[in-house]
Amino acid sequence: MNDQIAILESQIRECFGRVVYAHKTHEKDGDLCARTLRRFKLLQIVVSSVTASGTLAVILADQLWIKLATALVSLLGLFITGYMKGFDPGAAAQKHRDTAADLWVIRESYLSLLTDISSGVLSLPKATEKRDQLQAALAAIYKSAPHTTSKGYLKAQEALKTLEDYTFNDGEIDKFLPPSLKKTTRV
Repeated sequence: MNDQIAILESQIRECFGRVVYAHKTHEKDGDLCARTLRRFKLLQIVVSSVTASGTLAVILADQLWIKLATALVSLLGLFITGYMKGFDPGAAAQKHRDTAADLWVIRESYLSLLTDISSGVLSLPKATEKRDQLQAALAAIYKSAPHTTSKGYLKAQEALKTLEDYTFNDGEIDKFLPPSLKKTTRV
């Protein structure tokens, strides 16, 4: 029976690790999409400002190069607007954030399941049942989730491995707890 629990725990640990990465990757892809949106919006403002200034210059000064520059900048603005019509980085960012929020629940449930298995409060059949429920919930989330990017994955990998996101020591956790629950004062 202990071998069976160990095998199940090993599989659940693997699932937990994948969900941690998926969660962080969706967070990072959401950030990347939001940054793209900010850049395009700023570019639209700049192009609109230059076009408006060029239009005023055409009215006040009758020079061919001003007319050509204004026309080119205006075409650039049209191109940007057309591109943004078919690509909505704001909506993509929100979808990634929503997926990350859904994955967070699964991630925490896997962590609780691992805790319950390690503490021995769950029988093998109960642990298997909980694992199957989590896998079904995870499949439903992935079915409607946006695709992630390699850039988002690399940023997630850096955050988890190098910056140690999702990693806390006892002192960091104790800062959020009242004195009676602090681990460093109980040792």
